[in-house]
Amino acid sequence: MDVSLLVVALLAVILLVLLLLVSRRVRLLRAGGIHVALRTRVDESGKGWAWGVGRYHGDEFAWFRAISLRAGPDQVLRREGLEIAARREPDHGETPNLPAGSRVLRFEPPGGLPPVEVAMGPDALTGFLSWMESAPPGSRLPWAS
Repeated sequence: MDVSLLVVALLAVILLVLLLLVSRRVRLLRAGGIHVALRTRVDESGKGWAWGVGRYHGDEFAWFRAISLRAGPDQVLRREGLEIAARREPDHGETPNLPAGSRVLRFEPPGGLPPVEVAMGPDALTGFLSWMESAPPGSRLPWAS
């Protein structure tokens, strides 16, 4: 009797965590989020991609990991000083881990921070490049393309 009660309690906790993850993702997407894969460990292996939801917030692009209970963003890219170092098609081994039709953008943030790669579909990429090139009057930003 005690074991079955423990199993039911454990299943209830797992279900609650899954429900929280799904509701968080839906809430982010409804608030103007886009599907984006991101990796901070940039190497030739093609590994290290994490799925998530990206959201524009003024001069910041906030990225939220898909499987995370963290309240805030996991990574923030600031438009100021953000410059595309490289643009490429995903390698054959990367394709299953990225959104459909993705292009990969590599950024080398200012201040000696490690490089970051983001992958997004064509529609999200168009919006992202427009966001990079737009800025308040008087701001000096590098060209996105």
